[in-house]
Amino acid sequence: MIDVPAAQQLVLQHVRCGSTASIPFGLGCLDRTIAADIRAEQDSPAFDKSMMDGYAVRAGDGNRLRVVGVIPAGGATSDPLLPHEAMRIFTGAPLPLGADAVVKQEDVQREQDHIQLSQTARVGQNILRRGSDMKIDDVVLPQGTLINPAVLGLLATLGCTTVPVVQRPTVSVLATGSELVAVNQKPVGSQIRNSNGPMIAGLAQSCGAEVINELLVPDDPTRLRSAISACLTSDVLILSGGVSVGDYDHVPKVLAELGLVTVFHQVNMKPGKPVLFGTIGGTLVFGLPGNPLSAFVCFHLFVRPALLVMLGRSPQITPIPAQLTIDCHSKHDRPTYAPAKIHSIGVEPLPWQGSSTIRALVEANALQLFPAGEFHAKAGDHVPVLPLK
Repeated sequence: MIDVPAAQQLVLQHVRCGSTASIPFGLGCLDRTIAADIRAEQDSPAFDKSMMDGYAVRAGDGNRLRVVGVIPAGGATSDPLLPHEAMRIFTGAPLPLGADAVVKQEDVQREQDHIQLSQTARVGQNILRRGSDMKIDDVVLPQGTLINPAVLGLLATLGCTTVPVVQRPTVSVLATGSELVAVNQKPVGSQIRNSNGPMIAGLAQSCGAEVINELLVPDDPTRLRSAISACLTSDVLILSGGVSVGDYDHVPKVLAELGLVTVFHQVNMKPGKPVLFGTIGGTLVFGLPGNPLSAFVCFHLFVRPALLVMLGRSPQITPIPAQLTIDCHSKHDRPTYAPAKIHSIGVEPLPWQGSSTIRALVEANALQLFPAGEFHAKAGDHVPVLPLK
């Protein structure tokens, strides 16, 4: 068996960034990845402008000045500002020629067409200079930027009517197991509702992928073969269940019959040891264990990094140190990835009862890595964790 870092590198060796598409500017751009550097087409601001409501003046002209005009936001004037003159100006308005300072209206006493300054103006005060935010041809949004609402606003500022983005990878999710029933069915006997399918599909979509199939298939080789074949048009196929070595674990054999080139099968980890990865043609195939926690952990360790790279983003596979908020100890025969919660003061491992537990995942925003063997740590010690967002 290979270790997790080696398996992750093997996955990434088989992944490349998706192709580029141009999409119309709008809310449909949110959570997409910019596929090419976006440059400024002009200076911003395009002129020296006032940062305050007040008066445009010439610094050094004294404290008593004559008001000769008004410049509202969106307005302008071609009249230059002469010595000992001032113009009423509003936030965002362009400075008149000759002005080199703006005095806040709170620092001025107005007497008809004259103003008295409470103190002498300084050159540049309350002025936003042309190009101070960005200059023409600056790379404002580099390739790989994830579009959030602030980025959307900047794209609007730049006048981007179309946006180059990385194509979303298409994903098919196939949950296997004769014990599984749909969410709208009542389990009978040893049946359970299919939680893995919706969970995995949701995880894939939250990464930015496009889920095009979500299927539920019993442990029947013929039906499994048909379902897998129907999903091989997608960029990524994620199966859950049936990947181990039991009598009803048909997934590896059926995949092999369909031409799977196996990259690895079984990883030295807990939970999730039976995880499988390979390719069929141009489709990446991940076989995740059927236990929900195992599937959740394997998705974050192997599938999520692949999807992020396909989306032009960082794979985010390197654990970071975090300070424990409680004492903890463990004893495992393999490196173990347990659900944990990072908060303002550190990280706290969450209680979980075996790999079939899904309730512990609701609060989890990280995986804490426990080494193989016996492990003891106290509150305040640093431990490796993998953030999940």
